[in-house]
Amino acid sequence: MPPPDSASVAVPVPGPVSSPAPDSLTSPPPSLLELFVAFAKMSLAGFGGVLVFARRAIVEQHRWMTAEEFNETFALCHFLPGPNIVNLTMVFGSRFRGLAGGLAAFTGLLGPPTTIMTVLATLYARFGDVDALRRILAGVSCVAVGLLLSVVFRMMMPLFRKRDAVGLVFLLAVFVAIGVARLPLATVLLVAVPISLAVTIVMRRRAT
Repeated sequence: MPPPDSASVAVPVPGPVSSPAPDSLTSPPPSLLELFVAFAKMSLAGFGGVLVFARRAIVEQHRWMTAEEFNETFALCHFLPGPNIVNLTMVFGSRFRGLAGGLAAFTGLLGPPTTIMTVLATLYARFGDVDALRRILAGVSCVAVGLLLSVVFRMMMPLFRKRDAVGLVFLLAVFVAIGVARLPLATVLLVAVPISLAVTIVMRRRAT
C-alpha cells in the first residue's frame, strides 16, 4: 500500500477507437505486385463490366482513393480515347508507381481475361454451337445492368453529401441531353465541359 503523501499516477484509459471515415484513405500506396493482383481480381470478377468491381476494390476495399478522387479520375478517363476502364487502369497505376505501375495494372486487367477468351475461342472453334451458353448470358445480363446502376448511384453520393446543386444540375442536364433527347455525345461534351469548367472556376474564386 503506497504512503499517503505519495503522488498517485493517473493511468490513461483508452477511449473508443473511431473507425475511419468512408472517404478517408487508410492504406499505403500499392506495390507493383499489389496493382497486378488487384486488377487481375477485378477483371476475373467483372462479369458484365469491370467498373463496378474496380470502384469497390479501389474505394471501399483497399481505400487507395476516396470516392471523390475516383469520380474525378473516371471523369478524366471519359475524355481520353479508348475504353474508359482501361484508361482508368493506366491512370491509376501511373499515379502511384509511374509507368511501371500503369503497365502492372494494365497487365492485370487484360492478361487473365485475354487468356481465358483465347482458350474459349479455341474451344468454340473446335466444338461449334453454344446456344445454351447464349441463353445463360441473356439471363445474366439483367444482373449486369443492376450492378451498373448500383455503381452509378454510389458515384453520385459525393455530390449528395456535399450538396453540390450545380454538379447535380449538370448531371441531370447531360443525362437528359444524351439519354432522352438522343443528342450526339461529342456535341453534348463540347458544350457541357467548357460551361462546367467556367462555373467551377467562378465558384472557387468567389469562395476564396
